[in-house]
Amino acid sequence: MSSRHLSRTIVLQSLYEWDFGGRDKSKISEIVEHNIKNFAPGLEDISFIKELISGILDNQDKIDRFIEKLAPEYPIGQITIVDRNILRIGIYEMKFSGDVPPKVAINEAIELAKKFGGESSGRFVNGVLGSIYREMKGRSEKENK
Repeated sequence: MSSRHLSRTIVLQSLYEWDFGGRDKSKISEIVEHNIKNFAPGLEDISFIKELISGILDNQDKIDRFIEKLAPEYPIGQITIVDRNILRIGIYEMKFSGDVPPKVAINEAIELAKKFGGESSGRFVNGVLGSIYREMKGRSEKENK
């Protein structure tokens, strides 16, 4: 498992615990440290984890609006905690990070959904992130004309 994939897994586990436990931002550092210690003790560089967590939480309202816009039949509170946080990771990487190519962010999110989500999680995550990708691609093509 690559260190970035492992890092995303730690981020997902941490966001899940944070979201399930009431979304108290003051507890996120403790949750992340606990998950690194228990699930990735040999991980040398944790900067990617910290960047993802802080970026997602700093942009959570914007990210959640993307989810609501692109999955209007699924209110944010009715999306499973796993799927909701996988989408948050994917959307952050696609729209706010600039560090990861969009197709890589989509593929990583789908892999997380298949591993940790329900039977239809992979398709759901692919559908939402694919819509964002098409929107981004369409905007880019218009700008290049």
